Amino acid sequence: MKLKLDLKSIKFKTFMYFVLFAGFLMILLWSLQVLFLNNFYGAMKTNQTKVVAEELTASYLDHEEEAFKEDVADLSRSYDLHIYVVTYSDGIPVLVFTPSGEDLNRDYVTAINSMYEEIVGSGGEDAQISRMDDAVHKKIFAYATILNKEQCTESCADAKVLFIFSPLRPVTGAINIMIKILIYVTIISLILACLLSLYLSVRITRPIRKITASAERLAHGEYGIVFKGGHYTEINNLADTLTAASIELEKSDMLQKDLIANVSHDLRTPLTMIRSYAEMIRDLSGDNPVKREQHLQVIIDESKRLNDLVDDLLAVSRLQSGKITIEKTEFNLSKAVRDIVDTYRVLEVEQDFHFNLDCPAEFIVSGDEEKLKQVISNLVTNAMKFCGEDRVINISLVRMGNAVRVSVEDHGPGIAAEDMDHIWERYYRSSSNTVRTSSGSGLGLSIVKEILTLHKADFGVDSRLGEGSTFWFEAELVRAENVPPSADYEVVEDTDHRAIEDTGSEAGKE
Repeated sequence: MKLKLDLKSIKFKTFMYFVLFAGFLMILLWSLQVLFLNNFYGAMKTNQTKVVAEELTASYLDHEEEAFKEDVADLSRSYDLHIYVVTYSDGIPVLVFTPSGEDLNRDYVTAINSMYEEIVGSGGEDAQISRMDDAVHKKIFAYATILNKEQCTESCADAKVLFIFSPLRPVTGAINIMIKILIYVTIISLILACLLSLYLSVRITRPIRKITASAERLAHGEYGIVFKGGHYTEINNLADTLTAASIELEKSDMLQKDLIANVSHDLRTPLTMIRSYAEMIRDLSGDNPVKREQHLQVIIDESKRLNDLVDDLLAVSRLQSGKITIEKTEFNLSKAVRDIVDTYRVLEVEQDFHFNLDCPAEFIVSGDEEKLKQVISNLVTNAMKFCGEDRVINISLVRMGNAVRVSVEDHGPGIAAEDMDHIWERYYRSSSNTVRTSSGSGLGLSIVKEILTLHKADFGVDSRLGEGSTFWFEAELVRAENVPPSADYEVVEDTDHRAIEDTGSEAGKE
């Protein structure tokens, strides 16, 4: 079995990043410890010498002579320094004090004279010099400063000068030892880096590979898959998101199948009726005017039903595709509701319906008048289908701050709580035994949802099984006219839009 190496995979790149990072650290360590060690050592010894000079200058000014000499001795031993306090007599250096008690080292006399001339020439400024000590073949760093700057004359003839000599010892031997140590450290570090990077790359990519395999199953139509994450928050979030998408795809697939089944059924029924009655006219009632008229009326009614179904399907499709836009204008919502209810009044005589309208004022709102009328008409039609035995439908308009709530209430069987969020979906009425069944296209509430979503309006339904339902939506209020003096509105705040009241009517229903 051949192993295919994917140079663009997360596993390979994670492995390489760790190895390259470890290699960079090794190069940096070698550079600092081997190539630049001499320079670092020289710079540190130079700074150290200057710090010692500052400490001794402060000690000379703050302490007595004996205390100063003790400080010189301590610092000389601690930092391996040669320290001299020198004065000059007729240009000749005279040793005042050295912690070792020995005479002035002849090898340092040239450096001392040179730095003294530099101090005199600069008016008392500190001097420093680096030179090779031929006697011991070492590089020496020398530093000089005046201890009694405030008391000495401008010519510095009476100056007490502190000279500090710091040998810069060669570190070649130490570097050779360090190189051997670094070789072992490098080998061990690279091996550990490779093992660690291999482990982490496998650990990171394993859940991703599992998610990929599950995604392939999902792509082949196996819905409802639960994606498993791993040890990382981002991968867990990805798995949860894909699981949610898988569940939604499963629901969508079921709804699509239900939609096809319901549309097929709704189309087949009127087409069957049209065909059957057309054959009856041809074979039986063609010469009987009364029968022929009845049969033709059935064909006309079924054709109208078929046409309404196609219109609803097209309307939902156009709304969801975004091809329909709203054109907001200011119009009288109260008058629009009255006109719609008046068109249904004939059913009070023919089918014993009862329409109760509560509209305490003329509400001028902003919105697409024709589409909001369609929303109201669909809600009233929906209520008629499920109005219950009393066949009573209550329509009310209530002011809600800067909006007007339109409510349509029926006393029918109600809606189960688990189905509340699904009744706005196409044909959902036929996909659950707990959802109310009726004739019709099953698209009315879906159209309502799409229109109100375009208006960015709040809408919803309050219902309990056996007690009926109240569908409502809110329109943007511009102004209210002809408000009676007694119509003082009180809005009860409720985040889930239940228990909304005014003094004259009930707008919501638990």
